[in-house]
Amino acid sequence: MRETKDADFPWWLVILGVTGLWLGYEVWASAIYSQVMGTLVKGIQVTVAVTLVAYVSACALGLGLAVAGLSRYVVLRQAARVWIEVIRGVPIMVLLLYVAFVISPALVFAWNWVASWLGATPITSRDFPLIARAVLALTLAYSAFLAEIFRAGLQAVDKGQIEAAMSLGLTGWQRFRHIVFPQAFRTILPPLGNDFVAMVKDSSLVSILGVADITQLGKVQAAGNFRYFETYNMVALLYLVMTIGLSLGLLRIEARLKMHTKSRASPLTPAIFGHE
Repeated sequence: MRETKDADFPWWLVILGVTGLWLGYEVWASAIYSQVMGTLVKGIQVTVAVTLVAYVSACALGLGLAVAGLSRYVVLRQAARVWIEVIRGVPIMVLLLYVAFVISPALVFAWNWVASWLGATPITSRDFPLIARAVLALTLAYSAFLAEIFRAGLQAVDKGQIEAAMSLGLTGWQRFRHIVFPQAFRTILPPLGNDFVAMVKDSSLVSILGVADITQLGKVQAAGNFRYFETYNMVALLYLVMTIGLSLGLLRIEARLKMHTKSRASPLTPAIFGHE
């Protein structure tokens, strides 16, 4: 038993913590590291904003695709399947460029066509900022993967509870809100967290559009001072701090959720529906 506990001790976290402390000392003691960090900090806000907005949008779109994929209407099911397969089959970088330089101009053209009929002010491609194109591309890319996660979670809910909810007279929305989604969320929380961590890393791809995130500022800094070792050490450190911090936070949330689930009764209880 003691050997099992020792084997489970997070030595990897200790190693990374020591490495982080060393780099933190270098930032404090070295003028070069301090200069690099001072530049990269400006990109943290952009990276976090792009990740949060894109992930929330992708979750909303992915949930809609999952529900459509489970619909009783064949048109909705087929449309959702086409979207998922096409988006999953295109590399994220290619999709990023396609959205930025093909879909975005097409949206501008469509808006101007509608504006000409409504008498509204037309816009140009310059009015569609690159950061918005990057967010749109990440949203579309991750919506397909998140749709499959949501679909698996929704299908994992016991059909007997859904039938019991129907016998109580609950509407489709009430069944989804009170019975299906709460149970599905507990199942899909780990893969949702993994995709969120992955999006933090994939947000670095927006640098190819010139968006001033951590990666882009790191490239500019390294090209200016030729301190590639110090610069990319700090870039890697910032991403590691964000991703490992998120991973540990998600593990904590999962543990608390499991404890909360054990202490509660089944979701299909009179307390939830207001019956005695």
